[in-house]
Amino acid sequence: MTVAATVLPAAADPLESFGTGMKYGLPLAAAVCAADQGRFEDFAVRGALQAGLVLALKHFYGDAPIGRRPSGEGRGFPSGHAAAAAFGAADLAGKCFDDQPWAGAAAYGAAGLAAYSRVHAGEHTPKQVWTGALIGFSFGAASFGIGKDGADFSVGLKF
Repeated sequence: MTVAATVLPAAADPLESFGTGMKYGLPLAAAVCAADQGRFEDFAVRGALQAGLVLALKHFYGDAPIGRRPSGEGRGFPSGHAAAAAFGAADLAGKCFDDQPWAGAAAYGAAGLAAYSRVHAGEHTPKQVWTGALIGFSFGAASFGIGKDGADFSVGLKF
């Protein structure tokens, strides 16, 4: 073993880096679209509620069996990375890519890879990831109707 190998950190796993990028990138892209379409307030409320629910569940389940990560640490239920990525993807697919189903499919695919990256990294179990993704998807596809006529739910991908 060389001195450089003991001093320099190992390179991050590309899949894990991609997942972390999508945790922030998909909601950011959705926020830009929401602001452009004049629905940022609704987007922000849904995003805050989604994040609040994830954090509340992490706190509530803490070290319970469902909350334990594969490493044995707690606060793993649900996956916040999966929730944030799915939230951004569902908002983009349902509200920003109306006539571009391929773009919505790409957003959902990126969110799916972000969720998988957490299992691959040993940070979450599949159940923790699926639950996070379902929470994010639900809040992302919803619209509370703030500043509009009514609430709705749109997943996009109209063919």
